[in-house]
Amino acid sequence: MDEKYRIYIYLFVKTILLSAMITVICLLIGFPVAHLLATLPMAKANLLMILVLLPFWTSLLVRTTSWIVLLQGQGVVNGALVGTGLISDDNRLDMMYNMTGTIIVMVHILLPFMILPLYSVMRVIPPSYARAARSLGATSWTTFRRIYLPQTLPGIGAGAMLVFILAVGYYITPALVGGADGQMFSNLIQFHMSKQNWSMAAALSGMLLAGVLVLYWLYDRLVGIDKLKLG
Repeated sequence: MDEKYRIYIYLFVKTILLSAMITVICLLIGFPVAHLLATLPMAKANLLMILVLLPFWTSLLVRTTSWIVLLQGQGVVNGALVGTGLISDDNRLDMMYNMTGTIIVMVHILLPFMILPLYSVMRVIPPSYARAARSLGATSWTTFRRIYLPQTLPGIGAGAMLVFILAVGYYITPALVGGADGQMFSNLIQFHMSKQNWSMAAALSGMLLAGVLVLYWLYDRLVGIDKLKLG
């Protein structure tokens, strides 16, 4: 196989795995946040929801550029770590223009797309179900695993699908913060489009679309697309 096509396949697999990792991280962060919002009184939940929706009111380019200021070698995060003595000035963390920077920034950008579907599902789960399970002798872990978690699966599925599909197609953020190591398959498509190599760009786009459709089909077979719930 030609070396060029090996690179294309490598970038494709890398993009799928990276998007899956970002989806899992968003789920791990978004689940407790959505649970907190769902259990708070409506007035407090609405106030905190503003913080979740605040990124939508800011330009994607501005948010990405802000992370560059925060994560670069002489940036705010490294400066704070050096100032508190957690790291030395010679051992500043390399969090920009690599895979780490791509993951951090994309998780921040895509996190609301995980929280909102989860919140919409959790908000309508009756608290009496958990109280009834505990009154029957179930532990907190058993109540969560057998009562609460199954009822949140539609929100988990919807959030995971949204985050994954959006992550697969992102190219602006990886281009700005990813460097050579943090590039994704969509950056390759954009490169060929900038060179007016329309046939190759179309072929790579078709490959990406086919991969997403296969994963969509697998999700439908394993979980069921009818169980998705966005609100």
